Amino acid sequence: MLTPGAAPPADDDYRNFELEKSLDAAFATGDFVGLAVAVVRKGETRFIKTWGEIEAGGATKVTPSTVFRVGSLSKGFASTLAGLAMTEGLLSPEDPATRFAPGLKLAGGAETSLQLGHLLSHQTGLPPNAYDNLLEAGTPIADIYAKYAKVKLICPVGKCYSYQNIAYDIAGLAVSSAYGESYADAVRTKLFAPLGMTTASVGEDGLLNSTLYARPNVRERVKGATDEYTPWRAVEVKPNYYRVPAAGGVNASLIDMTLWLKAQMGRAPETLSPALLDLVHAPRVISPAETARMRRVSPRFHAAQYAFGWRLYNYDGAPVIAHAGTVEGYAAHIAWLPEEEAGIVILSNSASKRFWRILPTFLDLELALPREDWLALSADGTGASPTR
Repeated sequence: MLTPGAAPPADDDYRNFELEKSLDAAFATGDFVGLAVAVVRKGETRFIKTWGEIEAGGATKVTPSTVFRVGSLSKGFASTLAGLAMTEGLLSPEDPATRFAPGLKLAGGAETSLQLGHLLSHQTGLPPNAYDNLLEAGTPIADIYAKYAKVKLICPVGKCYSYQNIAYDIAGLAVSSAYGESYADAVRTKLFAPLGMTTASVGEDGLLNSTLYARPNVRERVKGATDEYTPWRAVEVKPNYYRVPAAGGVNASLIDMTLWLKAQMGRAPETLSPALLDLVHAPRVISPAETARMRRVSPRFHAAQYAFGWRLYNYDGAPVIAHAGTVEGYAAHIAWLPEEEAGIVILSNSASKRFWRILPTFLDLELALPREDWLALSADGTGASPTR
């Protein structure tokens, strides 16, 4: 098992060996149905491996081409497209949100001060995840926009961070307006195609029509027990968050997401220019709740901020750009160290506490920090997970 202690100066082979050893042990705990992980260093894929099956009890193995839902990693696609339109002069961070969603209402008429940049950085003033319950119940999105008028704001527009899904989807409406085509078509023509993401898609049909896709799997905590669960079981794909595609509608394989990671790290300047990346990666608002959540994963996380569709952290002094995503039966994480030019993609069709501990394990190896048992592989290890 892993033991605390300073890591030796690391080369690729050492880091890959230690990461693979840790992931093999984590997968052996039974906390995953399927798992797919890739590491990029200096623009090259230096590690890629998959474990498990596409559904609990099945025999079909996960491969690097298996398509997963990536949940809120979709926000990075939406913000990048919006940023692209901004660099082309088609959109502006100051554009009023009601230009794209005329039916949107906020308490006290605050919608008149809500701008596209506020939406992209979760500065609407709404309580966290406002009316996600109505989205999950099937309420039409246009009806939800109007209902926000009766929701008390937790701060004035543009004055605090509060994570949203439904309101964030207005960014997709802005992109569609800018390019004169559906949001799904814009993502495909402006991002997927030029980056070579051949199996990526937006929407439920895109997932279900994939040649090989990972089914969602869930389990329940055993009543009265601590960290004991029922066996994993496959469930049907739920369509609710596909209704807000800019917030949660993307499907992609590990290979696709590795290309996306490289592009975000500046390795596809012909598609994502340095000016565009600087725009979407710039910090916009501090997010104290995210700092607290990630410190439950590892106390080395500090100073969480939100950019346009991306989270920023300080990890024991090193800057990290990242985002996590969950929808029922799936979990996804993407992150990189811009100064070290090293990043990771993690996809699973089963969400567990150990999933969220993979990132700090990777970061410790890349930064040659003292090793800690974040993956709870020792007998007394514990863990907790963020939700987004």
